[in-house]
Amino acid sequence: MNRTRVVVIGAGIVGVACARELALAGFDVLVLDRGRPAGGTTSHGEGNLLVSDKGPGAELALAQLSARLWPRLVAEIAVGDPRAAVATEFDPKGGIVVATTEAGAGALLAFAAAQAVAGVRTEPLSAVDVAAAEPALTREVTAAVRYADDAQVQPAGAALALLGSALAHGARLRTDTEVTGAVVRGGRITGVRAAGEVIEADVVVNAAGPWSGLVSARLGAPIAVRPRRGEVLVTTPMPGVVRHKVYDADYVGAVGTGSGELQTSAVVESTGGGTVLIGSSRRRVGFDDTIRPDVLGAIAAKALRLFPALADAAVMRAYGGFRPYVADHLPVLGEDPRLGNLWHATGHEGAGIGQSVGTALLLRELLTGAEPSMPVEEFTVDRPAVLVEVAV
Repeated sequence: MNRTRVVVIGAGIVGVACARELALAGFDVLVLDRGRPAGGTTSHGEGNLLVSDKGPGAELALAQLSARLWPRLVAEIAVGDPRAAVATEFDPKGGIVVATTEAGAGALLAFAAAQAVAGVRTEPLSAVDVAAAEPALTREVTAAVRYADDAQVQPAGAALALLGSALAHGARLRTDTEVTGAVVRGGRITGVRAAGEVIEADVVVNAAGPWSGLVSARLGAPIAVRPRRGEVLVTTPMPGVVRHKVYDADYVGAVGTGSGELQTSAVVESTGGGTVLIGSSRRRVGFDDTIRPDVLGAIAAKALRLFPALADAAVMRAYGGFRPYVADHLPVLGEDPRLGNLWHATGHEGAGIGQSVGTALLLRELLTGAEPSMPVEEFTVDRPAVLVEVAV
């Protein structure tokens, strides 16, 4: 059995997914988190498992890999812990992307055609199809595409299910433990400093999400991962009003922009309990967690253009969170070229929930010397967008 000691920094969904894969492979895994599992970015997301918002390339391939893994993983968890599997609220309901202008229609259909060539299941919908699929959706739709492979989970529930499976396979967890530094010998990391002690390790995995830049700097190998904030509105239960994940075609542009200014688009979906989640926003404000009414208003206004019926919805709460942003919009996965045995698994921005399981599998394959399930060269740490020392 491989008893290589691995310290995973971060008990968000990416960290616990990595812990589970490595525990299954026989590694001696310890997960450290400065707070509680799923207590940071993971619990402040929508639970999106998307292929629809990614153009052909490495990130789409990672999303497709993850889409294949999610149902298999939930089924595996159900064997050992049926309640945990149910708590993931895994729902392969599919997504619908809509355009409401002629220019938007052309861009959406061209984007979908390119995705189809890359193996994404796309289905252009007629006006009749759209009305049948989403009766409450505006009729001012110029084009719509259904994506059968889009799905959703309850993010905290999914993370805790992954963590439970990792612990059942021998991983350990320490909460309220903040990493403050590294122990380095011969150019390789041999442990981390936390809470006045040294925790020895053969491999350290930085999976700290938006805080990965800060953690990497403390370890002596800074990477340019910065926080990008997003907000979500939550209505009281409205069962049946929204049947798929529905968003306007502007969402793809908002995801891909490098601007630090506020970007909003309409993203609307229901949960298993019937509440409706209304997003989305993106802005770079450091770790300022202030909820701004003007941002929420901009989100609501765009959602109403898609679903006029939401005008009478009662909003019961709003929340925001930070996503790990990298300037080239690609995740960071691999060993740090400056510090041996330090690995990074971060930088997914708003796609971390969906891509967590694919990232974890690739990490396992790389650490065990197996052939990766997909090419990983575009995710490596030695990229200009990553190896830039920035203020975090």
